[in-house]
Amino acid sequence: MSTPIGNRLDISLRALEIFKTVDILLCEDTRKTKLLLDFYKIIPLPKLISYYEPVEEAKIPQIISWLNLDKKIGLVSNAGTPLISDPGFKLVRECVRAGVKVEAIPGASAVLTALIISGLPTDKFSFLGFLPKKEAKKIKLLSEIKYTSVMYESPFRLKKTLETLNQLRPKAQVVVARELTKKFEEIFRGTVKGILAKLENRHLKGEIVIVVAEKPLAANDFDVDNN
Repeated sequence: MSTPIGNRLDISLRALEIFKTVDILLCEDTRKTKLLLDFYKIIPLPKLISYYEPVEEAKIPQIISWLNLDKKIGLVSNAGTPLISDPGFKLVRECVRAGVKVEAIPGASAVLTALIISGLPTDKFSFLGFLPKKEAKKIKLLSEIKYTSVMYESPFRLKKTLETLNQLRPKAQVVVARELTKKFEEIFRGTVKGILAKLENRHLKGEIVIVVAEKPLAANDFDVDNN
C-alpha cells in the first residue's frame, strides 16, 4: 500500500479505507506508521507489526499462516510504494507461490515524481535503486546507462557521485531532486558540471533522487534552476 513520500495529503481514498479494514499492518517502522494513521484519524487501529529487511524472511511463514486464517494484512514502507527499494518482494513472491491473492494500492512514488518533473525523456527509463557504495560497482552501473535513468543516492555521497558521473558522461543532462513534495523541496537541473557548481557550498540533507539522460527534451538551454 503506497503512502505519501512527503506531503501527507498525497494518499488515496482507497488506501484510507484499507487502513480501516485490515487486521494487521506490516510496517517498516511501526512508530512512523502510527503517526501517519493518527494523522488520518484511522479508528480502529490495525495491529502494527515491524517488517523490515533483516527480519523479512523470518516473518514470512507466520504471515502466510495468518493469511490462510483469512486475516486481512496490509504492507507499508516508511514512505512511498513498498518493494521499490523497500522490503516486500520476498513476501509477495511467497504469497503468489501459496496462491494468496495480492492487491496493490497505488500511490506516491519518488521514482515517478522525480521522472515527471525532470523535463527529461520519459518514453523509456530505467530505475537503478540506491547506487552502490563501492566506487567500482557504481562506475560500472553508471557507464551502462542507455535510457533516462532514475536513482537514489545519499546526500553525503551525492557530490562524489556527480563527480564520477561527470567523468563518465560529461555531456549528460541531470536533475537532482531533494525532499520531493516536502516543504523544502529543491530541484537542480543542468549539466553535471553545472550542478556541481551550484552545490559547491551546499551541504544537502534529506532524500535525494537523481535523474540522468544524454539529451534533454528541449534542445540547448537546460541549465536552469526551478527551486
